[in-house]
Amino acid sequence: MPELPDIVVYLERLEAKTRGSTLAGMRFSSPFVLRSFDPKPAELTGKKLVAYRRIGKRLALGVEGDLWIVIHLMVAGRLRWSDAAKDKIPGKVGLAAFDFEDAPTKTRAGTLILTEVSTKKRASVHLVRGSDAVDAIHRGGVEPLDIDRTAFGAALRKENHTLKRTLTDPHLFSGIGNAYSDEILHRAKLSPVALSTKLDEPQIDRLYAATRETLLHWTDVLRKDALAGKDQWPEKVTAFRDDMAVHGKYGKPCPVCGAPVQRIAYADNETNYCAQCQTGGKLLADRSMSRLMKDDWPKTLEELEDRKATLKK
Repeated sequence: MPELPDIVVYLERLEAKTRGSTLAGMRFSSPFVLRSFDPKPAELTGKKLVAYRRIGKRLALGVEGDLWIVIHLMVAGRLRWSDAAKDKIPGKVGLAAFDFEDAPTKTRAGTLILTEVSTKKRASVHLVRGSDAVDAIHRGGVEPLDIDRTAFGAALRKENHTLKRTLTDPHLFSGIGNAYSDEILHRAKLSPVALSTKLDEPQIDRLYAATRETLLHWTDVLRKDALAGKDQWPEKVTAFRDDMAVHGKYGKPCPVCGAPVQRIAYADNETNYCAQCQTGGKLLADRSMSRLMKDDWPKTLEELEDRKATLKK
């Protein structure tokens, strides 16, 4: 799922391409993507685009008259930009298109296309009347890059959950998901299953710094990647990047200590971590494998390596 850095760069590039342009029209190829009925698309058509906001992991585009388009990409939704006038919506993956034209000259500014490479079709568009209605969509989490250390600590200790769950809870922190939470916790050298209310002050300091550093670093990386592309648009929005430290790196060496990256698998997701850097060498119980292996489940990296060596003989 696109997270805070991805959404920020999407909005920056969209603003650069459409600021002051007129929304010439909206087209929907899927009957399910538009989830609202008031206002109707025709009410926004012909109005100038005047505002760009991130609401957690959603993009909110405001037009004149305090009317808004709110796009939630969910897991597999992505945005494409085309300089072509009223470019066609891709057949299998296309959900919607937003057509823009330059207000003074009435020449086309381009087409924003919403796609989703998934059969579940979870991505959505809501048309919203009024800024208050946009604010109401917010899940309540604090903005991790807009708060100081004190506010961060207060949000962290608001509920007693694992750090992984806490960082990804939109009611506590806005815009952080599975990928960047793994990277944040690795940078902070903290276990994903440590309880949020049990951290001491130095640990909270590390987590606060790691959260800011990770999100700012990746926003800068994605921004540079987008600007370097032919269309100056983020073309490769993915949760799995070659230069990430642990996310999606199960079994590969940690870039800090060289130990193999571990995982906790659950449902359609997983948490990646370095046992050497984050848990003092202790392997965290993987729900499926530890239940299967029971007492044979290795508790440390050393036991895991011994088990592998035995199996090779």
